[in-house]
Amino acid sequence: MSEARASVAQARRIVVKVGSSSLTGSDGTLDEVRLGALVDALGDIRTQGREVLLVTSGSIAAGIGPLGLEARPTNLELQQAAASVGQGKLIHAYTVAFARYGLTVGQVLLTADDMVRRAHYGNARRALESLLGLGVVPIINENDTVATDEIRFGDNDRLAALVATAVRADALVLLTDVDALYTAAPDSPGARRIAEVRSPEDLQGIDISRRGSAVGTGGMITKIEAASLATNSGVTAVLAAATDAARAVAGDDVGTVFLPTGKAETTRLQWLADAAKTRGGIVLDSGAVRALRGRQASLLAAGVVEIRGDFEAGEPVDLLGPDGALVARGFAGFSSEEADRMKGLSTEALGEVLGDAYARELIHIDHLVVL
Repeated sequence: MSEARASVAQARRIVVKVGSSSLTGSDGTLDEVRLGALVDALGDIRTQGREVLLVTSGSIAAGIGPLGLEARPTNLELQQAAASVGQGKLIHAYTVAFARYGLTVGQVLLTADDMVRRAHYGNARRALESLLGLGVVPIINENDTVATDEIRFGDNDRLAALVATAVRADALVLLTDVDALYTAAPDSPGARRIAEVRSPEDLQGIDISRRGSAVGTGGMITKIEAASLATNSGVTAVLAAATDAARAVAGDDVGTVFLPTGKAETTRLQWLADAAKTRGGIVLDSGAVRALRGRQASLLAAGVVEIRGDFEAGEPVDLLGPDGALVARGFAGFSSEEADRMKGLSTEALGEVLGDAYARELIHIDHLVVL
């Protein structure tokens, strides 16, 4: 067993994501046999004392049959109606299935706003931690009944990665109807399974453009992006078939494992890096960019050439290079109006021109994360 596989086998807290196509039949109705098989795998590891959070798609797909629809609706209102009907069926099925292991489940419905607004993010994280502390298995899904953009959020892949970083999971397991990442489309001649991805360079030249199934919304691209988001935060990720769920969480050589490329930050900085909805931007000169990337220094006003947007002190902002490329994110130490007056001035000049209250860094190193 490789070191990466062993880390998954030993993971004490695991986020598992399953897609719609792995839970429904060809007619679009919920397949409780498939769902039960997944719960068998997760119930086993939960009774071993390992914590499990399940991010599940399937509410819209589960509502297709009861509403008499022939296929997944494309109309937003029908999608929301199908989600409303299907969500009840979905959580009931999980409740019954996990009860066989003496486990209680708790439904957590989230939208993208809950993961990009700082206060909402903290509330979601605390709710999940509370459920885990009580021995409950959180069943997490997007709130598709009231969501709009979230319907196309990437089949819950990104949501699962954000949950994994929020609760500081040890591993993220993305289950789908494809058994691994391949060098080409799996049915292409000569396509080979990629067992490990150690860095983004391992993905160069690989075609991952194929879309997901008719009942799902995601594809391989969203799964690679989710794996990248997780590994950047120090979380090992595994992509595997839903039928290989038990083997994937046991560390067996199935699917594709993505090795961590970054380290776990504080929850506050994880949110800033992965989920923050920024309020504006600060354009830096090349010297400031080198200081942030090389020395990981605080941002001084002397290295700022332009202020974009309107923001208040304490709000998240993008830090951009001269070419507009995103370099870092940080919590602004001053409002956009104040920062505009401060830009280009040395710390000494700030005190002389604007007063001692301004004679400090624009963003302290403890309040920013280099991307």
